[in-house]
Amino acid sequence: MTAAQADRVGARSELDLPQGLTLDTPRVEDGAALWRIARDSKTLDLNSSYSYLLWCRDFAATSVVAREAEGGPVGFITGYTRPDRPETLVVWQVAVDQAWRGRGLAATLLDGLTARVAATGIRGIETTITPDNTASNRLFTSFAERHGAPVEHEVLFDGGLFPDGGHEPEVLYRIGPLADRG
Repeated sequence: MTAAQADRVGARSELDLPQGLTLDTPRVEDGAALWRIARDSKTLDLNSSYSYLLWCRDFAATSVVAREAEGGPVGFITGYTRPDRPETLVVWQVAVDQAWRGRGLAATLLDGLTARVAATGIRGIETTITPDNTASNRLFTSFAERHGAPVEHEVLFDGGLFPDGGHEPEVLYRIGPLADRG
């Protein structure tokens, strides 16, 4: 996909945003808000507040935030490229503030982020989801359908591997290659 094609896809995603929201690259000062949104989701494994600051600094190019008119984040996706597969975007966390859920914001964030990183050579995405996370299962399955991409599932980490116990297995979703979206 060319940069111009990615811009068109990104613009199309922006049109799908609820009124008053914009997609943007995260900034260090967004770290605290991302931490709060993740904490309040009650479904994500909460990382330290420090890690969200680092994420906004070191992985901003592979992450995205939705901002309200006043500039504060109301949703985000954090991601990174796999060191051994630089054409693969790993989506680490997806979260939307409670007040903005149910409006398709997570899907718009994912479409906008993948459109932006496609210009850097990303051809597929990976994420892990616990089997009981219905919303994430739907988000990534519908993403694959919208983009004409195959989906593979396999258990990446069995629950017994986690030292703190009581963790469900993490299922790896491998989506791609992504169809040319131009």
